[in-house]
Amino acid sequence: MKPLDPRLLRHARAARRYIATTTLSGGVVAGLVIAQAVLVSQAVAPAVVGSGSARSVPALVLALGLVVVARPLVLYLQESLAHRAATRTVIDLRRQVLQHAVALGPRWLALHGSDTATLLTRALEDLEPYFVRYLPQLLLAATVTPATTVVLLTQDLPSTVVVICTIPLIPVFMILIGRMTQAYSQERLEAMERLGGQVLDLLAGLPTLKALGREKGPAARVRALGRAYNRTTMSTLRVAFLSGAVLEFITTLSVAIVAVQVGFRLLYGNLDLSTGLLVLMIAPEVYQPIRQVGFQFHASANGVAAAEAVFEVLETPLRPRGQQPCPDLATSTVSIERLCVSARGRWAPDNLSAQIRPGRLVVLTGASGAGKTTTTQVLLGLLPADKGEITVLPQGDASRAVRLEDIDPATWWRQVSWVPQRPVIVPGTVLDNVLRDTGLHDTTSLSQSPPEGTASLDSVPAALVEAARTTGLDEVVSTLPQGWSTLLGQGGVGLSVGQRQRLALTRALLAPTALVVMDEPTAHLDAASEAHVLDGVRALHASGRTVVVIAHRPALASLAQDTVTITSSTPSTADSSTGPEEAHSPGQEAP
Repeated sequence: MKPLDPRLLRHARAARRYIATTTLSGGVVAGLVIAQAVLVSQAVAPAVVGSGSARSVPALVLALGLVVVARPLVLYLQESLAHRAATRTVIDLRRQVLQHAVALGPRWLALHGSDTATLLTRALEDLEPYFVRYLPQLLLAATVTPATTVVLLTQDLPSTVVVICTIPLIPVFMILIGRMTQAYSQERLEAMERLGGQVLDLLAGLPTLKALGREKGPAARVRALGRAYNRTTMSTLRVAFLSGAVLEFITTLSVAIVAVQVGFRLLYGNLDLSTGLLVLMIAPEVYQPIRQVGFQFHASANGVAAAEAVFEVLETPLRPRGQQPCPDLATSTVSIERLCVSARGRWAPDNLSAQIRPGRLVVLTGASGAGKTTTTQVLLGLLPADKGEITVLPQGDASRAVRLEDIDPATWWRQVSWVPQRPVIVPGTVLDNVLRDTGLHDTTSLSQSPPEGTASLDSVPAALVEAARTTGLDEVVSTLPQGWSTLLGQGGVGLSVGQRQRLALTRALLAPTALVVMDEPTAHLDAASEAHVLDGVRALHASGRTVVVIAHRPALASLAQDTVTITSSTPSTADSSTGPEEAHSPGQEAP
């Protein structure tokens, strides 16, 4: 990343405003630095040599006091703005990365999900030193250093020559040491991403590991990754201390050269005291911003590495989005023609053709790994087809067919409900989660209904009462301590797997969508929970909606009006030229 990367200005509006205000404050600081040096030299020189009028000294001292007070106030304002800009920029970049990652689809998330999670939760926080420390010093170096050099040139040419000859030494050493620091920072970010990915995978698989008695096995691996992360962090700090010492030595030596030659010229009377004092006070201020840039570069190097990772995600191209409005799915046939998707070195599904007619209950069957979940993800518009296509035929008319890839995804998702094996349940009440996106209630006011956590159905919509009775969710709510106002955790903590599935089915029943897609809703359920889910599926179909469901269990498959068998090609016949091997991701809820 460049010292001031244009991509940062393009992706973060808060950064633009901050840079503009910092540039302005940098100019003010440059003026105050010069004014302070001039006022000190004008006030001290007459008193030392005993010349001039003493009447002007109080006025100079008063002006100097104002400058001395104004300078830290400007720097304080600058730093407070930097903290605000850093916070806003991190929030803005985090939002953009999250939205872009979701838009890239479940297959990209399956490959990069853990790295992206680490980037969003930890690595982006390292951008704060970049904004608070490094960037202000960079802008001060671009304003204060040239301004003080010009003033020095107007006062003393020999001192200016010394400064101009010694200033390039600082960026040369900064570049040499900075390249080493950049490598260490990149290594640190990679170590943090590996550690974060391992921890996330461990947490996701912990129930399985615990069931097998292997929960302590990955601890050694996590400890090894933690030690590697500590080593890379300490390496970065060692380089930072080394570079700080080098820069301090160079700037001290440069100022000393200026001071020595000014001292000799004052001694031999070749320079008046007022000019000599001005030069001695201006010279350190010429080097100070550049020296601080070198110091703060190492504090911001981790943030720069994180920003590079952000831009890598944001610059990953998205597939083109369609612009045509979606036809009414309640009266449209969805045609799947010779659909093929490349996964793990084979086609899964392979050469799939099927018709999903409105109002029908369609069951997708096939062996594990045949591509049933992939088919639903293509149908939901989350994955592109490598071969073949899906078209929508309004009222079954092939002459008015619209390809799915040409349809605006927002208009498509508005008519589709997705019920995965792991329904999306966000922290909030049961009522919040059931009515979310159904249009029955304003979710901003759900926290107040029903009052005081009552479990009564009198305060919920009548449609919800009927839907909950159909899916068996009413039985679940009656056992909860606060009824519909019972708070749930992320992912539905507080409910069993079967209860979460009933909640998702109730939500699908209430949603005003024409097409419902379900991924094995009876998986991992006992007989009682399966019976309730089957009732919910029957109710969805009875409501006149088109239902597409992945089924393994015979009880669910027996509900089918149309059955589509999905097959995959063998590895020996797979066409590997379409792209790299990729892994399937677990089911995710459509936007």
